Amino acid sequence: MIENYNLLLLIGGIAFLLGALFPVVFKRAPISLPMLQVSFGMMLGYWWTDLTFLKPLEDGLAIEKLTEIVVLVSLVGAGIKIDTPLSWQLWRPTARLLLVTMPISIFAMAFLGYYAFGLSVGAAILLGAVLAPTDPVLAASIQVGPPNTGGEDTPRFTLTSEAGLNDGLAFPFVYLAIKIAEAYSEGKGFTGELLWSWFTHDVLWQIGAGVVTGIVVGKVLAKLVFSKYTSETSLSQGYVVIALTLLAYGITEYIQGYGFIAVFVAAFVFRRSEHEHSYHQELHDFAEQSEGLLMSLVLVAFGIFIGQGLQSDIELTWKVYAVSFAFLLLIRPIGGIIALSGLDMHHTEKYAISALGIRGIGTLYYLSYALNQGFFHDDDAIKLWTVCSIVILVSIFVHGISAPWLLKMTPAKK
Repeated sequence: MIENYNLLLLIGGIAFLLGALFPVVFKRAPISLPMLQVSFGMMLGYWWTDLTFLKPLEDGLAIEKLTEIVVLVSLVGAGIKIDTPLSWQLWRPTARLLLVTMPISIFAMAFLGYYAFGLSVGAAILLGAVLAPTDPVLAASIQVGPPNTGGEDTPRFTLTSEAGLNDGLAFPFVYLAIKIAEAYSEGKGFTGELLWSWFTHDVLWQIGAGVVTGIVVGKVLAKLVFSKYTSETSLSQGYVVIALTLLAYGITEYIQGYGFIAVFVAAFVFRRSEHEHSYHQELHDFAEQSEGLLMSLVLVAFGIFIGQGLQSDIELTWKVYAVSFAFLLLIRPIGGIIALSGLDMHHTEKYAISALGIRGIGTLYYLSYALNQGFFHDDDAIKLWTVCSIVILVSIFVHGISAPWLLKMTPAKK
């Protein structure tokens, strides 16, 4: 890829230009910026066949680290922008999506992966785990607005908080898939000991460590930034955002917790400190700009990968498309409606929240991370990359077109 370095810089410049001009040139067009950037990448990949680029099975580590950074920046941005205080009544829809809709999605996709695509048990569970969480990066357009800009409507708040938390909560199931694949590769099979080890360490300890570390980091940084001995106006927003992100993530990962959970929790806790202060707006603006720039690069790269895949000998059967549409248009919406049933919400709000389960860059991170552990067969890996890529592509276009319409159907404010 290094031989095309200058060309890739040019492609990146065009991607950024598309992002800059989008609000003006495509203001009235029924398309989203991710749709435009992925389409640009797909055309490059499809027509420029000799363009050397990332290959998932060979460059998994590079894909993992790039997507990891994008998700981290997105999570801190999501946590900072939430105005809604922490109360059970307000966060109950989010809790139901996490505890009901996500397991339904994991089980349904694992079932389809095993029977429709012939995946191994571990790979099938991995398919469900990587596709279950909604994406905090591509969902930015349907999330709440900047801090202190007015009341947050229920659908946008629920989708924002869900995307912020379920990225970390998907990790236990990713680890379960890895442990099962490792056990079968060693000829041990699924055992009660494996399940107990997974539950105590990968569920209880790592989730708990992520939450606690996030709270501590968020509170400590808030004390420093808003201290009477510190003028927050003299503190660079970039330094604070990056410090909040890396401290929460680094400490949590060091003690073997879930860093994604810690980053979102730390950003939310920081936001609740002096929550009406204008400094939060400045932090949000920096995080949003950084997220947009990184997202542009990843989406164009993803488009190039899709375009080159369409030119390759990878077989895209009708099952891939059928499962992709079934997951996005049936499984997620039905799981969401089940989870939100009984809540005092308008039926249009329930449907919008259930339907807008956007999949994206987080899926690419989880998939590359799991496959990089080396316990999955190449045949399973190719199938996983194929299915996940098509689901993400379909999600970008289906949700990009439907999101504005669905949100307009809902009541404006809480």
